[in-house]
Amino acid sequence: MPDGLTEAVVGLPAPRLLPYVDRYLGYREHVGRPLVRREVAGAFVVLILGWGAPLDVVEHRRAERSAYGVDSFVAGPFDAYCTSRTVGVGVGVQLLLTPLAARRVLGVPLGELTNRAVPAELLPGGWLRRLRDRLADAPDWPGRFALLDAAVADRLAATVPTDATLSGAWRLLAGSGGRIGVGALADEVGWSRRHLAARFRHELGLPPKTVARLLRFHAAYATLGRELTLAPATDPVPGGGWAELAVRCGFYDQSHLIRDFREFTGDSPTALGSHSSNPG
Repeated sequence: MPDGLTEAVVGLPAPRLLPYVDRYLGYREHVGRPLVRREVAGAFVVLILGWGAPLDVVEHRRAERSAYGVDSFVAGPFDAYCTSRTVGVGVGVQLLLTPLAARRVLGVPLGELTNRAVPAELLPGGWLRRLRDRLADAPDWPGRFALLDAAVADRLAATVPTDATLSGAWRLLAGSGGRIGVGALADEVGWSRRHLAARFRHELGLPPKTVARLLRFHAAYATLGRELTLAPATDPVPGGGWAELAVRCGFYDQSHLIRDFREFTGDSPTALGSHSSNPG
């Protein structure tokens, strides 16, 4: 069997779940020799439920936040890139969750998951491990996506919504693409800057200033044709080049964009735009 992604199936959640999960990705990948990928930073939460070859997820700044030899794990919001390493045949499903969705579905403050990869069996209640086993036993991808629909719906029914003010602050920040200032955001929701930062960090994993930087990065990264599902680059330098892209996505200037790309991906936007480097 040749190396590479041999199967990728996208599933849409039930309409009532679209505010929480935008899609499911089922995958099968054969890796004949050890493959190391650089995984980009993000304000989201990645949930992998797999039943194939295990992998390592390495947080290079603090080794105790890494996960080794896991097939199912949760990766919380990351404010820097990390790496994954695998070999063999990996099979599973991936969900990308916004912080608000992840806080409810997982049932833990995301501050406990920040810059950390946590094996699924260590999350409270053991429900992720049981779900993983049911997914592995399902005969096809539509059946697996239906199981995910039911599991996410059950979790939402069993948990209380995130504080309305905090939810509103997240939506304002996300809706602005990270362009609204922290002071203006605090004024808008009626909290002090200190209280806003503390609540964001505890409940959603990162302070609002960092989230804003990541949202601007997400927008710029998407213009490279990149997605968090290993899509290759297509049109690497849109419009008038990197300076125009920086302005379009809310950066101060081109050098600001380049600094954030290096911090969040480990590479420059030029390098990422010129080849497919397989960031996760």
